[in-house]
Amino acid sequence: MASQALIKDFEELLGKENVFTSEADRQSYSFDSAVLPSVTPAMVLRPTTSEQLGECVKKLYEAGVPMTVRGAGTNLSGGTIPDSVDSAVILTTALNRILEINSNDLYAVVEPGVVTAQFAAEVAKKGLFYPPDPGSQTVSTIGGNIAENAGGLRGLKYGVTKDYLMGIEFYDSTGALVRSGSRTVKCVTGYNLPGLMIQSEGTLGIISQAVMKLIPPPQASQALMAVFADMQDAAEAVAGIIAAHILPCTLEFLDNNTIIRVDDFTHAGLPREAGAILLIEVDGHPAQVADDAAAVEKVLKANRATAVHVPKDAEEKTRLWEARRQALPVLARCRPTTVLEDATVPRSQIPAMMKAVNEIAAKHKVEVGTFGHAGDGNLHPTFLCDKRDKEEFSRVEAAVDEMFDVAISLQGTLSGEHGIGTAKAKWLEKETGRGAIEYSRRLRHALDPKGLLNPTKMVEI
Repeated sequence: MASQALIKDFEELLGKENVFTSEADRQSYSFDSAVLPSVTPAMVLRPTTSEQLGECVKKLYEAGVPMTVRGAGTNLSGGTIPDSVDSAVILTTALNRILEINSNDLYAVVEPGVVTAQFAAEVAKKGLFYPPDPGSQTVSTIGGNIAENAGGLRGLKYGVTKDYLMGIEFYDSTGALVRSGSRTVKCVTGYNLPGLMIQSEGTLGIISQAVMKLIPPPQASQALMAVFADMQDAAEAVAGIIAAHILPCTLEFLDNNTIIRVDDFTHAGLPREAGAILLIEVDGHPAQVADDAAAVEKVLKANRATAVHVPKDAEEKTRLWEARRQALPVLARCRPTTVLEDATVPRSQIPAMMKAVNEIAAKHKVEVGTFGHAGDGNLHPTFLCDKRDKEEFSRVEAAVDEMFDVAISLQGTLSGEHGIGTAKAKWLEKETGRGAIEYSRRLRHALDPKGLLNPTKMVEI
């Protein structure tokens, strides 16, 4: 438990209302969205200014208290679960100001607690576009997006968070402020520290400010829904679209189990008899949109799509995309435990990966609903179970192990966007090799000699 003297110091620094020490408050920050045991921290701190954030880090460093930074806690790999009962959680949710939106030079400056969807909406009011759109965008924060390198539905064409980070300010493990990057398009001043902070999961520093690139919005877009009797046909169609050198804005996949459960909840009018559906959107110049939509439809029909539906208006289009975004929340309602994975493979290997997921689920007698960003190879096999049933959960764990083995054998990766945290740390060496593990550990030791920044995450220090 934290000393009363240290707690009093933080209350003087932040105000009593921003230092949470009651059992109930601390338990609220003891878990994230991963299926992992919770750990109740000794205290939870909520700075309201960047300077307070730096002072918090400095005091915790001097006291030797492990610290875990937390935004909205939507991450899925255990990255914001406290490291021990003696640790502190630092909340960034009160650092939620958009400091600048520059329409001339196409960038914005934000604090880490800015909510992703709210940021995108404010940017849109200025006639600009911030493309990254993680599924948790209505609550997730920009700082968390950077720490996890969050992706989203538009990642296929527009990239992910790392493609929009131009500059950064963060506090190192001692509380010293570090600035790197720029508001300019080109910048090679010193090491690429913004790149170092991307997907660092709170292990290398605590973000206080970020400069994010903005782009002009597309002039037009067209959505399509393709229906397939067989899931493998849908997977082949995805590979076919990419092989035809067509780059949709989004190319999403839902299997039959997911379709039925989502339609039960949303009443979106999805084709419940379909083996799978693809939700596709092309955007850009109106003439290019028309050409791309026609080319995509040709590929879909060549891959045995039984129907290709074009939404009749913006309302129907919005309803379809909202149904896709509801996939995870709906599946999570079905059973007490939801194990959401994000095994990702080269796009040409999507048919093989989809086939393997279903064979693995059948072999281990577990229920799976699969959806995801098929256009960039990022699938989300979602295992539905009850962790209290130890025999069932052991079968789910065996299925996940086998699934990752297949993904790596197909030249894929353990995680396309959810991160490593503690949930996937045991598999990391299998993908990266021992050299990468040891290099990462030496890097952590050099930057955090006391081992206080999220010490048990990713590569344990």
